[in-house]
Amino acid sequence: MSRPGAPHHVEVWVGDLAVAEASFGWLLGALGYEPFQRWEGGRSWALGSFHLVVEESPARTSDRHDRLRPGLNHLAFHAGDRAAVDALVGAAPSHGWRLLFADRHPYAGGEGVYAAYLENVDGFEVELVAGPESDANASAGDR
Repeated sequence: MSRPGAPHHVEVWVGDLAVAEASFGWLLGALGYEPFQRWEGGRSWALGSFHLVVEESPARTSDRHDRLRPGLNHLAFHAGDRAAVDALVGAAPSHGWRLLFADRHPYAGGEGVYAAYLENVDGFEVELVAGPESDANASAGDR
């Protein structure tokens, strides 16, 4: 049973399900998520009782996400130790992700916050935070 107040799921509407499935599917798999559900227009991956959904909904009003507009800016994930973050950054480009803030990487979130900020071709940003030394400071570096 999950703790009251814990997130149950996050649903991200995407403009191209195949592109989102490739980029998010790789990243979530690398972070330990398992494929959860699959339906026409959507996919989800689960980690424990939480799941992340990507859906190409016919009700969306745009095909492009803009993280700089009101709404979701980014999703942040615990990514393991620094070596795990570095490995994900190294593999990310071949899975549709590019490194953001490269001039300040891996401390773009601030001194003492070892993290990578990645953006996929659809404009979605994820933050991969190394821990446990970064856990106390992770929110200070959120963008």
